[in-house]
Amino acid sequence: MPLLDLATLHEAVASAVPDRECVVWPGGRSTWREVGERSGRLARVLFEHGLGRHGRATEPWESPHDHLALYLHNGPEYLEGLLGAHKARVAPFNVNYRYVDDELAQLFTDARPAAILFHARFAAVIGRVVKRLDAAPLLLQVADDSGEELLPGALGYEAALAAASPDPLDVRPDAGDLHILYTGGTTGLPKGVLWRIGDLMAGPLGLAHRDGSPITDLDEAVERAARGRHRVLIGPPLMHGAGTWSALGGWCGGACVVFPGRTDGLDAADLLATAERERVTRMPIVGDAFARPIVEELDRGSYDLSALRTLLNSAAGISPEVKRRLLGHLPDVRVHDVLGSSESGFAVTRRGAADRTFVPAPGTAVLSADRRRRLAPGEEELGWLAKGGDRLPLGYLNDPAKTAATFIAVDGERLVVAGDRARLRADGTVEVHGREATTINTGGEKVFAEEVETVLRDLPGIADALVVGRPSERWGTEIVAVVRTAPGAAPTDDDLRGGCAARLARYKIPKAFLRTGRGLRLPNGKADYAAARAVVAADTTDVATVTE
Repeated sequence: MPLLDLATLHEAVASAVPDRECVVWPGGRSTWREVGERSGRLARVLFEHGLGRHGRATEPWESPHDHLALYLHNGPEYLEGLLGAHKARVAPFNVNYRYVDDELAQLFTDARPAAILFHARFAAVIGRVVKRLDAAPLLLQVADDSGEELLPGALGYEAALAAASPDPLDVRPDAGDLHILYTGGTTGLPKGVLWRIGDLMAGPLGLAHRDGSPITDLDEAVERAARGRHRVLIGPPLMHGAGTWSALGGWCGGACVVFPGRTDGLDAADLLATAERERVTRMPIVGDAFARPIVEELDRGSYDLSALRTLLNSAAGISPEVKRRLLGHLPDVRVHDVLGSSESGFAVTRRGAADRTFVPAPGTAVLSADRRRRLAPGEEELGWLAKGGDRLPLGYLNDPAKTAATFIAVDGERLVVAGDRARLRADGTVEVHGREATTINTGGEKVFAEEVETVLRDLPGIADALVVGRPSERWGTEIVAVVRTAPGAAPTDDDLRGGCAARLARYKIPKAFLRTGRGLRLPNGKADYAAARAVVAADTTDVATVTE
């Protein structure tokens, strides 16, 4: 049987449980029926402006759809935009709301949005950037508390929905319709990953049986959703995969999606208060950037989180000590670490406070350094983490070269290699070393920044740490740590060097430790290496060479 698509499934669940809560946010609550009706009106607006799917693509890096840009903070309009686009057979894509004009223009030149759904606070930048595009997109402006007036030529979102017919479109969404997820661009320019919505749902969004086989029967999927009673609190921004996948994956299981009050960053007190008030059962988090403030808030205050069952951590690691403290506060909560990428979905998982290795998900492999064969368990070679199986993206939008380099064939099987280095241990678990793009070659030795960062973040007095390389006459490149200390803490360089020496080979120990009061994380919790490099570039102190 063919795979299911988001629009058809949401519509069927809305018919089965129309009055159940679907989305909760500080400004209100919407039922499944109400979300279905509003997203249907948005689909009508898009359709009547000529947007949809036109023909079919002939290459894996091509899209046959018109594209809808979602330039929004978290909220119900973001989810309505995703769903409404699929109902009109328009491919939605995410926009990083931190981009400045040139970055946004580059993204839009690549993505070619036929329509842009944006919050009013972004009206000025949209007004400037659209003048640089070859074609004028449909502009839909969502009111917010910024006080910005309606951009000339734009439609007010609520007015446009109110004027649209509530009648369903005579359009049949398909599991082969595309959903575009732009990568964050932390290792280069952002790339649009082309997922078929059916593959996305049966893969990363979890519309599958326990054995991993996809749920293809609509009645079975609706019955499963109708039984579901999860309430998923979305703290990470929807403009990144961790947030979007958690929200849409919740919907696939019939969950209510809950948003906290703050949408432009993390407020741990607000997040936990929302979790308590809404009886949240599941919450995605992003590494120490989320876990550490949550632990500190749990140290200060008392919250009834008895309904919470799962913390799903992705995109960044949680330091072992932080995880132990977290589980001390929440002994009945399971912390699931998942590692993957926009291109692979979830590749490996682990549980527990001190686990260092991951269990491979179905389809996961570790390839040899030359990417020509699968490594056997116990081989010492440091290889590449790869993901195979039927549920993979097609490629990168408009980029045949990167598509060919990332989506490869090994022994006739199509695999995606996103860039993580790994070793396959004798017991079948996977030891992940980090992204090749953040590897530092110092004195002929390869050092994975993430390994050093994990050690640093676990040292007393360190709130966060990133590791980068800088030119060195002696080493070619030397390792430099940029650290943010905890309030009231002042660990010395010797303290940090000694702490590293207990767990790292000498060549991996940073040659310098630079302090900063700036945040070292992007809004999605991922490492902001640009911020760390800026601190290093601004450093003018003489660094004493450490003897190896």
